[in-house]
Amino acid sequence: MLCIVAFFSMAGGALLAPVLPEMVGPLHTTAQNVALLMSVFTISTAVFTLVIGHFTDRVNRKRILIPCLVIYGITGLVSFFVADFASLLVLRFLQGIGVAGMTTLAMLVIGDVYSGLDRVAAMSKISITFALGSVFAPVIGGGLAIFGWNYAFLFFALSLPFAVLVILYLPETRNQAAVVHHEGMGGALKCLKDLPILATVFMGFSIFFLLFAMMIYVPFMLKGSFGYASGASGLMLAVPGITCILCAPQVRPLTGKYSLPLVIVAGFICVGLSMLFLACAQSVASVVLLLLLFGVGLIFAQTAIDVQLIQLSPPATRGGVIAIHSCMKYVGQSAAPIVLGIILVFFGLSAVFVVAGILGVLVALVTFAMKRRFSGPAGQPA
Repeated sequence: MLCIVAFFSMAGGALLAPVLPEMVGPLHTTAQNVALLMSVFTISTAVFTLVIGHFTDRVNRKRILIPCLVIYGITGLVSFFVADFASLLVLRFLQGIGVAGMTTLAMLVIGDVYSGLDRVAAMSKISITFALGSVFAPVIGGGLAIFGWNYAFLFFALSLPFAVLVILYLPETRNQAAVVHHEGMGGALKCLKDLPILATVFMGFSIFFLLFAMMIYVPFMLKGSFGYASGASGLMLAVPGITCILCAPQVRPLTGKYSLPLVIVAGFICVGLSMLFLACAQSVASVVLLLLLFGVGLIFAQTAIDVQLIQLSPPATRGGVIAIHSCMKYVGQSAAPIVLGIILVFFGLSAVFVVAGILGVLVALVTFAMKRRFSGPAGQPA
């Protein structure tokens, strides 16, 4: 059930990506304006992740998750009947509120229920779901758009019957007797004084910064160097997602044999090197191999980072810390086109990949230097 929640949250943005060009005419707007349907959604999710995070440690998990699923579904259903651009912007902003709670609650419930290597295995399944969402949500959205630009919004309404299943079958996992005092987001922010927690949050920011660097600028490279159109570029971007699905089951045995920090190091090394070599890729085959390497690094780093944060955060403020972590992921997504866009203007596309690659390698080196400050998958020193 948590994997379904994760898929819904991933589909919130990815589902509409291939449909945006089809919205320009019916909504009587421009391509630049229609892109705001993605931006307002991301901003809303980032902001309300922190707002909802203030309450996640105070109330039962289902009391937050169920309203978020309902908001997500109703806004999608209403959007199907709306043909006004301004109204759609408002609905997308509201839908971001639902996704904010869904993303945080999936990780938080895993932290409630699982520990040690079981927690790694559970988080691996969530990571597989995100990868599946990145690959198949655009396919679903594009397929529904065959019937009309607004039909993609109907997918979101599936969260409404699912909310009923959550009410009936998902157990409440919050241990109400374990914590009697809650400081909300203030307590979570105090946790950032702990260097390992702060570093792990920065890792989450970095991996999503690098993910969106790849997703945004690889199509430009494919078009400029090999003449690929958007359809072919979309298929190429599915390569890392497929790799994530195939490699996710290996995260648990690797963390059992080594440690979470070393798996994170390996992940950032793979991501960093793939970005560095993409700057000088000379053939389509080499691009495919580098995207495969990127996918391996992404699933290793993302899964291990999430588990490490759950492990390091105190139970009394875990929900708030996870909310900050989720927010920084969205900040990383938003920062990538801004920072790297400036580099693109002044230094060119190759410099974008070089800078992104250097960031990945630097994060790996810093993580390796700090590895004794973190905890391993069973709570033992790394």
